[in-house]
Amino acid sequence: MDQEKIKKAVRLLLEGIGEDINREGLKYTPDRIARMYEEIFEGYEKEPSEVLSKVFSVNSREMVLEKDITFYSMCEHHMMPFYGKAHIAYIPKDRVVGISKLARTVEVYARRLQIQERMTGQIADAIMENLECEGAMVVLEAEHMCMTMRGVKKPGTKTVTVAARGCFKDNEDLRDQFYSLLKL
Repeated sequence: MDQEKIKKAVRLLLEGIGEDINREGLKYTPDRIARMYEEIFEGYEKEPSEVLSKVFSVNSREMVLEKDITFYSMCEHHMMPFYGKAHIAYIPKDRVVGISKLARTVEVYARRLQIQERMTGQIADAIMENLECEGAMVVLEAEHMCMTMRGVKKPGTKTVTVAARGCFKDNEDLRDQFYSLLKL
């Protein structure tokens, strides 16, 4: 990440909205935002294959579900946050991944400029590709600050996106089992 370009852009933005970039409260804002962006957008530096590489052999093809994974991301249209919960299930084929790795996979994609619809599919595709599993299902539910603070101004509105791959795509009973487990 180019820290100097970010600092310069923040200074221009502050000047553009009519602020004095030399006043006490703003003097170090470009530096703070540049450091913050390094953290918020660290997903560009990571690949899901790195995260999902630690697997364990199992003799099971039963559903693995991790739910209520909190995430924060940034909308690529307005560069405003959206945040919520991710729910991920997969059916292993002789191997499982460490449970924290599903949450880390969410982070890889959440820490990029995103749209929720694409992020949902990216997570499902990464699980299918890297775990070579029977199927994967991902549900994201999120509140978008671009709908809360501006535009339509409807706080509390949730957007839900779903991606079903493999056996989840083809088996309604399996999807229903996934949805019933989310209610527990």
